[in-house]
Amino acid sequence: MSASRGSGDSGGFAVRPGRRLPDRLARRLVRLYAGLVLYGASLALMVRADLGLGPWDVFHQGVSGHTGLTIGTVVIITGAAVLLLWIPLRERPGLGTVSNVVVVGLAMDATLALLPEPGALAVRAPLLVGAVVLNGAATGLYITARFGPGPRDGLMTGLHRVTGHSVRLVRTGIEVVALATGFLLGGTVGAGTVLYALAIGPLSQFFLRIFGTPPSPRAGGGRGEGGSAGDGPGEAPGEAPGDGPADRPQRRLRRVILRP
Repeated sequence: MSASRGSGDSGGFAVRPGRRLPDRLARRLVRLYAGLVLYGASLALMVRADLGLGPWDVFHQGVSGHTGLTIGTVVIITGAAVLLLWIPLRERPGLGTVSNVVVVGLAMDATLALLPEPGALAVRAPLLVGAVVLNGAATGLYITARFGPGPRDGLMTGLHRVTGHSVRLVRTGIEVVALATGFLLGGTVGAGTVLYALAIGPLSQFFLRIFGTPPSPRAGGGRGEGGSAGDGPGEAPGEAPGDGPADRPQRRLRRVILRP
């Protein structure tokens, strides 16, 4: 009998825990960057559908039209500017926050460069619906990676904490300002804007459940992939590894779904 095995199944369990942490981190990183790339692609699909954008992207498109910058570049610059507002709000950025600023805009511009403009409404309408669904899936991937909120989400949670107003009220106020400013700058408002507003919350909640991280056997309960979105391996349900004050905005985002 090999000395490395020991008795019973203990040898197997002695090896696997050492591999679990890097494997888990790798899966979370894949979720993070897949979510961000798909999010940028979904925004590009909505632009190509030309039937209306979400509030922030109405603003981005309006600024793009007046500056000559690509819309993806405007997304990056806006994200960086919003991130600066975190300083007085004392919000803490994470890897996902910084990655969001860069990756979404780059993915958006890359998709727009590869995707021709469809002319017929029969093509644009399904493209819009597919873009909104993809956006919800990307949101689920990004949030369940648990690497910190996006810059716009952190602005929302920071203002919620500082002002004492509800998260929904703060979110609505921010998005109304972005939408109105973008509309005045010439951004596209239409059926897609309404569809996005009505569908993104339920879609994101659905995909959060689909992509929710299962608990490990140590967490108890024998729950598999159908566990709740917050169930991290080796943690209590609803907690992320290293859960603490810096992670609380991320937990709030699971209740009020926003863009990553």
